[in-house]
Amino acid sequence: MTGRITKRIAELLVLLIVLSILTFLLMYLAPGDPAQKRLSSQGVAVTKEMLDAERERMGLARPFFVRYGEWAWGVIRGDFGLSLKDDMPVAPKLREGLSNTIVLASASLILSLVFAIPLGILSAVKKNSIFDHTVRILSFIGNSLPNFLISVILMYFFCIWLDLFPIIASGSIQGLFLPALSLAIPMCARFTRQIRAEIQKELERDYVTGLRARGVKESDVLIKNVLYNCMGHIFTIIALQIGTLMGGSVVIETIFRWPGIGKLVMDSITARDYPVIMGFVLIMGTIYVAVNLLSDIICQVIDPRVENE
Repeated sequence: MTGRITKRIAELLVLLIVLSILTFLLMYLAPGDPAQKRLSSQGVAVTKEMLDAERERMGLARPFFVRYGEWAWGVIRGDFGLSLKDDMPVAPKLREGLSNTIVLASASLILSLVFAIPLGILSAVKKNSIFDHTVRILSFIGNSLPNFLISVILMYFFCIWLDLFPIIASGSIQGLFLPALSLAIPMCARFTRQIRAEIQKELERDYVTGLRARGVKESDVLIKNVLYNCMGHIFTIIALQIGTLMGGSVVIETIFRWPGIGKLVMDSITARDYPVIMGFVLIMGTIYVAVNLLSDIICQVIDPRVENE
């Protein structure tokens, strides 16, 4: 197990290095000049001399590998550089945005699991019943609706019609509910379908038939055997969704003005604030890689047979 984990860590580190190089290269080749945009925003006529001096001051005139080397060495030391927008350190901005995004992602994940796990299990147990068909239809609809449409519907219903929640979330606990619900609805639909499929596949195995033939209670068959054997797959499904959830909250945070890392990066894209964008991509990549590694480790602990596959 230790050798497998070490190999996975090495592979994931190489993946992060490649990701950082590609991200920096894309920012280097991206159209638009941050120095030009910054000078233009000051309302003055931009001359070539002013532009060259500003590019030199912002470090944009140096060769690609020099800039990448300085940035990478800074990242290793926890320094993501200075924002091109306001010359403020990028790391504190990313930490604050990331903490708010983690709160939003955690709330939506918990909310979705509270409904998805029992619905998925009951739907599998009551296969082809009215309940099963209803759950499958609702999960199909929930999975088909885009997040921004769900957000608009919830905003109209709860904020304008019922006037229960603020339109602008602004980091408050009350403002957290609608963004979390907007993310939870499609995620709950996906979890429900996937959990139902895993439980149903396990229920059709021969050992379940044998347990039932020996008179084992149906609740014991379901809880002690079926659910236990599905835990690794279900945890993997949830773990993979965490990385997607962290990066996919950009639209929701922008709509509700939730001060997370998604809203921060959208503002940075508009301002061509490349250090913030690169920091965002690297952090999201690291989270996704770490979650996948943790998922592999936990699955091996739950089912040691995974190591031999």
